[in-house]
Amino acid sequence: MTRSNAREIAVQLIFSLSFGDDCAEELLKRQLTPERFAELAEEMPLYAQFPNEKQEQYIRELVLGVFAHGPELDDYISRYAVGWSFARIPRMAAAIMRTAMYEVLYMPDIPNAAAINEAVEIAKNYEPQEVVSFVNGILGTFVRTEFADTPPKPEKAEGLGTEEGESSRPAEEAED
Repeated sequence: MTRSNAREIAVQLIFSLSFGDDCAEELLKRQLTPERFAELAEEMPLYAQFPNEKQEQYIRELVLGVFAHGPELDDYISRYAVGWSFARIPRMAAAIMRTAMYEVLYMPDIPNAAAINEAVEIAKNYEPQEVVSFVNGILGTFVRTEFADTPPKPEKAEGLGTEEGESSRPAEEAED
């Protein structure tokens, strides 16, 4: 499983939190099991492989972090969604933006550009092009505005769970 796949699974879990009364921990306990992945894999190839320990930790950090910081992340989305009410934003697009913003704000090992690029790629799987452009615009403006005086995060040479030099592929594509 790649970090991109783990991120997309986290986005799907974050999306599902917007429909029920579950807390993030309850959702993870129910959904992040080999049995549930086997059930979902029949319809969605994304779930064909259960995450290893580092990938599972990454998924958990994203889901729990986005859940804990939801109001803050929604405030950022509302602030940069000029001319849009938050209620008008598709739930999947909101889940994607929450995830990317959480990575930018709270996961210093993930380059801002990688968080945005991955968010846009995930959005392409679920939303029409105009929503993909909207997500890209909000995330780009968010990073440029909120971090205007901050030097960019250094690019990481290694991927999630790999040692430096193990893979010649970009960190976001490296398999764990």
